Amino acid sequence: MDIFMEKIVKRRKTAMDSIIIAATIVVGLLLIVIVGSVSFLQSFMPILLVAIGYLGYVLIRNRNVEYEYIVTNGDLDIDMIIAQRKRKRVFSGSCKDFEIIAKMTSGQYNQSYDNIKNRLNAVTTMESNEVYFISTVKDGEKILVFFEPHPKMIESFKKYIPRKVFE
Repeated sequence: MDIFMEKIVKRRKTAMDSIIIAATIVVGLLLIVIVGSVSFLQSFMPILLVAIGYLGYVLIRNRNVEYEYIVTNGDLDIDMIIAQRKRKRVFSGSCKDFEIIAKMTSGQYNQSYDNIKNRLNAVTTMESNEVYFISTVKDGEKILVFFEPHPKMIESFKKYIPRKVFE
């Protein structure tokens, strides 16, 4: 019997997201003032207003990020969904290739994992109590993946790699 599970988590907005949104609004307003004050651009004012407004809307909307975890027979795929429109696969791997799957609060996370440069934070926030990490090798380099799986996903991984899963 095939095992198929999926879960979607929405990333919480960070301070950087707030700064980008505020900067987008300020720059948009400044552009509108500049366009309005330059006499030869005033004839293009309606077109430029729509263009500036749309560009600001797209930049702000693209700060809405969700992650979808898909587990199929021991394979984990993580997709990043931007603004509920664009989907991009950010991670794909078989649990048999994972070195460890452990909850951040399990005590398995140690300083050796801090040295791994390649990281994927596919979580709502790193402060969540439900964050797990995966250490694996992808394209010849070690990668650390942080995610918030459903408990059934962890049980599924235990069927394939019982000695590598820690809760």
